[in-house]
Amino acid sequence: MFRSLRRALCVAAAALLLPLAGVQSAGAAAAPGAGYWHTSGRQILDAAGQPVRIAGINWFGFETGNYVVHGLWSRDYKSMIDQMKSLGYNTIRLPYSDDIFKSGTVPNSIDFSSGKNADLQGLGSLQIMDKIVSYAGQDGLKVILDRHRPDAGGQSALWYTSAVPESAWITDLKALATRYVGQDTVIGIDLHNEPHDPACWGCGDTATDWRLAAQRAGNAVLSVNPDLLIFVEGVQTYAGVSGWWGGNLMGAGQYPVQLNVANRVVYSAHDYATSVAQQSWFSDPSFPDNMPGVWDKYWGYLFKQNIAPVWVGEFGTTLTSTVDQKWLAALVSYLRPTSTYGADSFQWTFWSWNPNSGDTGGILKDDWVSVDTVKDGYLASVKAPGFPSTGGGTGGGGGSTGASCAAAYTVSSDWGSGFNADVKVTNTGTTAMTSWKVSWTWAGSQQVTNMWNATYTQSGSTVTAVNAAHNGGVPVGGSVSFGFGGAPGGGGTPTVTCTAT
Repeated sequence: MFRSLRRALCVAAAALLLPLAGVQSAGAAAAPGAGYWHTSGRQILDAAGQPVRIAGINWFGFETGNYVVHGLWSRDYKSMIDQMKSLGYNTIRLPYSDDIFKSGTVPNSIDFSSGKNADLQGLGSLQIMDKIVSYAGQDGLKVILDRHRPDAGGQSALWYTSAVPESAWITDLKALATRYVGQDTVIGIDLHNEPHDPACWGCGDTATDWRLAAQRAGNAVLSVNPDLLIFVEGVQTYAGVSGWWGGNLMGAGQYPVQLNVANRVVYSAHDYATSVAQQSWFSDPSFPDNMPGVWDKYWGYLFKQNIAPVWVGEFGTTLTSTVDQKWLAALVSYLRPTSTYGADSFQWTFWSWNPNSGDTGGILKDDWVSVDTVKDGYLASVKAPGFPSTGGGTGGGGGSTGASCAAAYTVSSDWGSGFNADVKVTNTGTTAMTSWKVSWTWAGSQQVTNMWNATYTQSGSTVTAVNAAHNGGVPVGGSVSFGFGGAPGGGGTPTVTCTAT
């Protein structure tokens, strides 16, 4: 959508096992999500025919002049993916531009100090993407690749420009699809981000008809990797009715995207709040009760009429205004709570993980570590189970069956209104650890106030701490420690679990 502020800032340097609709027996089948996926009516199904729900996050940067996901100037990429998983996101949407295919493109703004991002050193953008895909798969996350821009300079209305013609767009899409043949962590490709005026839907002009272009590109992708899902966004204007860039799918019912491989199309809408731009429906006297009707008109009807799955590929807000807060609450309700509907729901990826999105902010705060728990909390009801891990892999650092650890929690001081504690992590396995994660649940209302030598997330009374970049590697029999402050005191010593890779 209207990305002026976002453009300006972009170039700067245990998930709950909820019941899934359609699953016959909890013990009769493997966890949903294995293998490649396909569609059936309004649902997405895994290789075994079990419904799955995309409940994820956008992590941008490959589409900017950094040519790599943002935040690596602050943290190790593995720690961020681990944190995404710990918060209950199960899918990463990775925006990119066609610049990453150019031989002269060099990723920049990556911190390699203290062992951070060590395995990315000397790699090109596509090789780093391989690493992220591989590690995400090992963590049980899926990846959707998003052709966000023709080049790092900015968004384009059409899928091509004078500098990046349609032929280059399709060649690069096919190259990515070929690159990830057999790697089912990558479930599909979002063909082009936010087509807008003069892009049309169903008008028949091959130069501007986005629906026809999506068919050409989708068939090209499927010709080299027929297992992928093809994500197709809307346009801005249809039949004289305008909406968000990429958010208008009013024409898809009458003019569907038809591909050579059946059951591969997922329609994608984008929807935003007033922190991005004002729209007429925000000032309607009936707001926010009018919003379900708005969404039904633009894209929700495709799901409700069982035409195809709908993925809200982007939605976000700074959440500073009351209008935006009401909008987000209404949208989350419209997307259908997982506890009630399971995977018979809208798919989604929130914009964004990054805090440096100028018109929305992110799930992370400006330090690239702390979580905006209020914003993240709005999404709690529509989060969904993670997916089976892909295990090892060719691209990233992985786990080992000999990796295990133990953690000892000690209160070093307690003064009633607060306390300090230390946690010692010991490698009890038969191989060296490359990373670790420690979790516990307090019986009271304790909150972590600060932590050192680890990063943490807290949901209710449950805390999950993940190693810092400098202390994830622990030899067999070796130990490392981290500490934290909390409040109030009197929490005692909870049971602690430790997971190693």
